[in-house]
Amino acid sequence: MSASPNKIPQLQVSQVSLAATVGMGVLLQDISFEVLAGERVAIVGPSGAGKTSLLRLLNRLNEASSGKILLENQDIRQIPPTQLRQQVTLVLQEAKLLGMTVQETISYPLLLRGFPTTQIKERLIYWLERLHIPEDWQNRTEIQLSAGQRQLVAIARALVIQPKILLLDEPTSALDSGRASYLIQLLTQIPQEFGTTILMVNHQLELAQQFSTKVLHLQQGKLVEFTPGEKLDWKQLRQTFIDLERREAEEW
Repeated sequence: MSASPNKIPQLQVSQVSLAATVGMGVLLQDISFEVLAGERVAIVGPSGAGKTSLLRLLNRLNEASSGKILLENQDIRQIPPTQLRQQVTLVLQEAKLLGMTVQETISYPLLLRGFPTTQIKERLIYWLERLHIPEDWQNRTEIQLSAGQRQLVAIARALVIQPKILLLDEPTSALDSGRASYLIQLLTQIPQEFGTTILMVNHQLELAQQFSTKVLHLQQGKLVEFTPGEKLDWKQLRQTFIDLERREAEEW
C-alpha cells in the first residue's frame, strides 16, 4: 500500500506477523500499512482480532516474529526501547500510576527529561485543564481513583511529553458517555495542534467513526481493510461485528 507521492510515511508496517505461545498459532499475520504524520487511525475488529497486540508491537512491548516496522524510515529494532517509547507512547487500557499522586504521575516523564520546574508546572496545568481533570485530584493516589479517572490521568501523562505517535488502547472503556465524547473530541484536535499521530483501539464504533481519518480493520489476526474513514461503510461494519458476536455466542 503506497502513500501519497509527496508525503513520506511516518510509520511503515511491512508484512508483520506475531506468533503466539507454542501451540496457540499466530496473533497477527502479514500485516502491512502506512501512516502519515498527523493522521488519526482507528483500529477496529472483534475481540481477539489482534488489535492490542498490534499496538504493543509498535513500541516494542512485544517483538514481531517477522516483518519490519519503520519509524521515519528507521527500523524500530535499531532504536533503544526507552528512546523509542519517548517517541511512540502507549497508554494501556488498565492504567497504572506506580504509587504516585496524580500530580507526580503527570510530571514524572518531564522530570526524567530534565524539564525546568516552571515548564513542568505549565504543562501540568495545561493538560489538567484540557482533559477536565479537577484540581482536587492532584494529591490522590491510584487507590483513590476509579478506573476511568486513572485512564484520564494516564492519557495526560502521555500527552504531556507530546510524543510523535500516541497509541491508545480502549481509552474510553471506563468513561461515562459524556467524558468519552469529550475525550474523542479532544483527540481529534491534538494532531492538528501538536502534529501528534494517534492510533486508537476502540470497540465503540460510533466513537471510532467520530475520531478517525483512517480505519484499520483487523479480524482473526489479519488485515481486512485499511481505508479513509469517510469511505468506510460503517453501517455494514457494525452489522458484521453483530453477526460475528452472534455466531460466537451460538458456538458457546
